[in-house]
Amino acid sequence: MNPDPKELFSHAAYRDAFRAAIDALPEFDGPYTGASYDELETQISNTDPLPESGAGLDAAYAEAKQVLADSVDVTDTACIAHLQCPPVAPAIAAEALVAATNQSLDSFDQAPAATVLEQRMVERLCSVFGFTEGDGVFTSGGTESNLQGLLLARDMALDARGNDPRQDGLAGAEEFRILCAEAAHFTAAQAARILGLGESAVVEVPTDETDRMSLDALDNILEGFEQSDETPIALVATAGTTDFGAIDPLAALADRAAMYDLWFHVDAAYGGALAFSERHEHKLTGIDRADSISVDFHKLLYQPLGCGAFLVKESESFEMLARDVAYLDPEGDGPPNLVAKSLRTSRRFDALKPYLTFRALGSDIIASFVDHTIALTAEAGDIVRMNPDLELAAEPQLTTVVFRHTGDTNPDALNETIRERLFDAGDAVLARTEVDGDVYLKFTLLNPKITRNDLETLFQYVCEAAVTPEVVA
Repeated sequence: MNPDPKELFSHAAYRDAFRAAIDALPEFDGPYTGASYDELETQISNTDPLPESGAGLDAAYAEAKQVLADSVDVTDTACIAHLQCPPVAPAIAAEALVAATNQSLDSFDQAPAATVLEQRMVERLCSVFGFTEGDGVFTSGGTESNLQGLLLARDMALDARGNDPRQDGLAGAEEFRILCAEAAHFTAAQAARILGLGESAVVEVPTDETDRMSLDALDNILEGFEQSDETPIALVATAGTTDFGAIDPLAALADRAAMYDLWFHVDAAYGGALAFSERHEHKLTGIDRADSISVDFHKLLYQPLGCGAFLVKESESFEMLARDVAYLDPEGDGPPNLVAKSLRTSRRFDALKPYLTFRALGSDIIASFVDHTIALTAEAGDIVRMNPDLELAAEPQLTTVVFRHTGDTNPDALNETIRERLFDAGDAVLARTEVDGDVYLKFTLLNPKITRNDLETLFQYVCEAAVTPEVVA
């Protein structure tokens, strides 16, 4: 017998679903089970994900629990590979509420209170970053935010030439160039491709010994543009590179952007959280002079994926995206037309997650988590320096430690094997990266639960995996 819709679409049904979801959350025993891709493919391929007749809610929840059991446990202190944070409890509750109420922030009548709350969150974020006349919108994360920043940069540059990017497309944009550091996130190049400029429009500026954009190199490139047909339109700075956590010299870059009339975008998806820390906010000096900023809540601000924000210093910047859609937001005075600020139409009420988190805990608690992980990252660097078999690729700057084991004639193969063995055994989830073509391991410390003892245990795992017989084939 088919279930009554009342059993599926009601507050009582949702409450039951919440309880069932709690029961379906696995009790993890370690950072990962060690299941291989082939094993998981065999297990999951035996289930039809789109059956004609359902097995019932209880059976479906039981199957979901089995699938989730082979997830990485992001709350485990040995799961430290990527910028994948353990979400704090209030944010998990907010995620469920976001899903259950299913507000869509593309018109006020689909999300009345959500529209007002998101705008209030944006106002407060702008004040945190020094944007007194700013505005913004919630995004899925840094990829979308960076794309939106460079979209505005491109369209502003076209508009300044008297070209209408809406009607004329890319006419006159062939010589446009975007500058970013060699260590910038790949989404700068990806955005250039999506925007029709091509990845060759991105000019990578060499970095200095701290992995920050070199000002001397930037000056040489900018001076070279004056003698060429190329036209720089945007300067992208990074506040927290993925591997080394480096923060570009923001104030000095703001000076260059102003001198050459460039759109200044700061990718602070990772390091933007420092704005909430009295101890570390000075590292973002100059970010208030950016034209636009990307900041993610699902990294060092402990929210579930995906939750980010895109902020602009001048609210008028969004006029380049303005669009009136009769069935969404009629013209005239009234609530803000949020669909005109976003690259998306249907959009989740993700602002509720940081709202509930900060209202429940306060920014001081969140800042203490950030401060703890940064301090512990420095201790991790000390541990590496004290071990003769390990070496740092660079001094830790934010919450990443890039290092490798040196106890073999083929360190690249050795470190690949160390990572694979720890993952396959379910002992630790570490990342690998490359520095000047050499393979290194990486700890990304986002978990406020982690202690120095945890770090020492993890480094011990690394060293034990390195001396296991037949490490290198």
